[in-house]
Amino acid sequence: MEFAFTEEQAMIRESAAGYLQNISTSAGVRRVMSTEQGYDSEVWSGLCRDMYWQALHIPEAYGGLGLGYVELAIILEEMGKRLFCSPFFSTVALGVNALLVVASEEQKQRWLPEIAEGRSTVSLGFISSEDIQANRQWGSASVQAHARKEGDGYVLSGSWHYVPDGHTANVLILAAREKGVSTENGIRLFVIAGDQEGVNRQWTPTMDQTRKLARVDVDGLFVSADCCLGGEESAGWPTLEKVLQLSSIASAAEQLGGARQVMDLTIDYTQERVQFNRPIASFQAIKHRAADMMLQVECATSAVYYAACVADEYLSERSSTVGDSSKISDELLQAASLAKAYCSDTFFHCAAESIQLHGGVGFTWEYDPHLYFKRARSSEQFLGAGDLHRERIASQLLDSSAARSDV
Repeated sequence: MEFAFTEEQAMIRESAAGYLQNISTSAGVRRVMSTEQGYDSEVWSGLCRDMYWQALHIPEAYGGLGLGYVELAIILEEMGKRLFCSPFFSTVALGVNALLVVASEEQKQRWLPEIAEGRSTVSLGFISSEDIQANRQWGSASVQAHARKEGDGYVLSGSWHYVPDGHTANVLILAAREKGVSTENGIRLFVIAGDQEGVNRQWTPTMDQTRKLARVDVDGLFVSADCCLGGEESAGWPTLEKVLQLSSIASAAEQLGGARQVMDLTIDYTQERVQFNRPIASFQAIKHRAADMMLQVECATSAVYYAACVADEYLSERSSTVGDSSKISDELLQAASLAKAYCSDTFFHCAAESIQLHGGVGFTWEYDPHLYFKRARSSEQFLGAGDLHRERIASQLLDSSAARSDV
């Protein structure tokens, strides 16, 4: 595949870089990350009003801009560079994708225009245990909250952990398993108001202060049947898995931006730091380490934008046909896992190298590399670390090979 940005995409990238440079400075990030909310409401409102990015890949029929996943990846890469603190990822990469993939036409008409107008933020929760090791597969077994049918609705009970911006989101999309059903098809997504009575939300501080996570608890919460995304005929976990794959591509784009920025910060620092009467950037060992970072970042770039093209094809196919083609569905899994695995490794490698090459001051509060290091570690684990995604690719390739052998 030969890929190059169109003129319009290059303009989007340039305008995004300029806008974020002004609103997401180092001082601004440090100021908002110290708050429980985790972002500046005025900055978020201004972004929604002036840039309309929250509506970027929402179809025009629902009040959005109708752009593609490549454009979304461009914006997320620029946000990753600046560690932009906002509910953008939770709303767009998690919430909007869930609605686009799972929701019925009536539900899309209900929720997507509200998001496009900037009136609502959204988040998605599906992990039901606080033990990250127990949930390292980030699969269907992680959905342990229950939904019991009662009358013309459902009764939800359970807990959801690691919900991005879950304590501030206006709308929550929660995954629950029909009580007594252990199969993947028993999993449903329910959309509820964040401030609904009976919904308990609590911010859970983590190592990465630039992205807020929350815990959501409900016990015996009744929701009407129209809160079930896609209705009773929704495809369960396989459909939710596609949402998470799309979200993984979005996360990879953010990680790519972070890796590129921390690499640039490091190279600039090595050109300024002098040892033995010359900049340390002139030492061959430093050059080799910088070259290694550049190689990984460029490979990560290819992985992200290939995956974004696949995501575009997948979403376009869903909007024009009934059901999924197995070919594009398999390709989405491979592309998403490839991008997430490579970008997780690349971001953490570049952040760790930055700490080392800054020599002692890299992890001090006055310098920014420690912020990128913490984001690299947290985003590496969120939606699955690199080894998990490599296992998924290998498993799918083995299954495909076995299927061809049986033909």
